[in-house]
Amino acid sequence: MAQLHASSSRRNEHEAPDPRVLRCVRQAALAGLALVLVWPAARGHSQWIGWLPLWLLGMPLSAWWALYRFRLPTFWRQRKAAPRRRGPQAKRSRRPARTRWSQVA
Repeated sequence: MAQLHASSSRRNEHEAPDPRVLRCVRQAALAGLALVLVWPAARGHSQWIGWLPLWLLGMPLSAWWALYRFRLPTFWRQRKAAPRRRGPQAKRSRRPARTRWSQVA
């Protein structure tokens, strides 16, 4: 029997998502963007579903990002991290112990 590794069930990192699903999600995001930009009522709030730009634009964009397995853009992955500040660790101050009500009486 062949041994299965944990990474064998995952897709290759460079593999593209299904183009049919990607096209639907892309069209939903672009239609939501057009609605939010053109129709002022789409920028408002609905009694049933809440803030409309979230559902018209935010959710399709997050679904689009999820199809790519939440990978960051290449310019973000290749940036240099800021050097960490090295300094002393914060110390806790001692507070006096609290007295219990049974000890006071």
